[in-house]
Amino acid sequence: MSGRALEGRVAVVTGGGSGIGEAICVRLEHDGASVAVLDVAVKAAELTATLVGGAAVQADVADAASVDAALTAAEAALGPVDIWVNNAGIAAVANAARIADRLAQQEDEAGAGEVTTPLEALVRLPDEEWRQMLAVHLDGTFYGTRAAARSMAARGAGAIVNIASICGLEGCVGHPHYSAAKAGILGFTRAAAKELIVQGIRVNAVAPGFVRTASAALDERQRAAIASRTPIGRHGRPEEVAAAVAFLASDDASFFVGETVSPNGGIVTI
Repeated sequence: MSGRALEGRVAVVTGGGSGIGEAICVRLEHDGASVAVLDVAVKAAELTATLVGGAAVQADVADAASVDAALTAAEAALGPVDIWVNNAGIAAVANAARIADRLAQQEDEAGAGEVTTPLEALVRLPDEEWRQMLAVHLDGTFYGTRAAARSMAARGAGAIVNIASICGLEGCVGHPHYSAAKAGILGFTRAAAKELIVQGIRVNAVAPGFVRTASAALDERQRAAIASRTPIGRHGRPEEVAAAVAFLASDDASFFVGETVSPNGGIVTI
């Protein structure tokens, strides 16, 4: 993709205060976009906004009214939105801690040739964790896409990029709620893309593999195990995911509609 490919465009990135979201903001600004950084943690949004010379907006993506208000604030600060990235999410931290011992035991048993310890991640998953995971990831993607589409449709152009995961492609053992949320995003992306392209709005998804960020719900043993199973031999970097987002947001991806780009180091091939 050519330099400054997004010159003059306005981008909104949810969950832009840290991790992959911050990297997306930095890349979009590097490519010429003015960036509104949305985050439930306003201080984090402000730090990223300062970094990219953009606007910080506090928003809870699990709340439709908050998302609609954030769009209004972002457009008041920077102008009509051209690019919307639904990146905000939460890690399955409590669930990861709950299954850590059993997962380690399974890994030891696998080395010995037979796994007999039940993981019990599904049966011990509380209702509130299931609902929160879907609310932030799936509801948040719906609310963001709906808000962006309402604005973009008036101008007959726009690009929406939804952040999913390889867990949505193949399911991640021990994390049924996260996998369900990310799979839902992929199905939603395909349906929305077929509808909105008639109005000039392209909708696509990025489904990263395991990316090393401060918020990832993995201990060092789990990180090492994942790296060893990944053909490239390492975790991804936030900047590599951001590059895929920047591509899908650009005119170079003009023929991509409802597609899923998956930077994952070869751990999943589709």
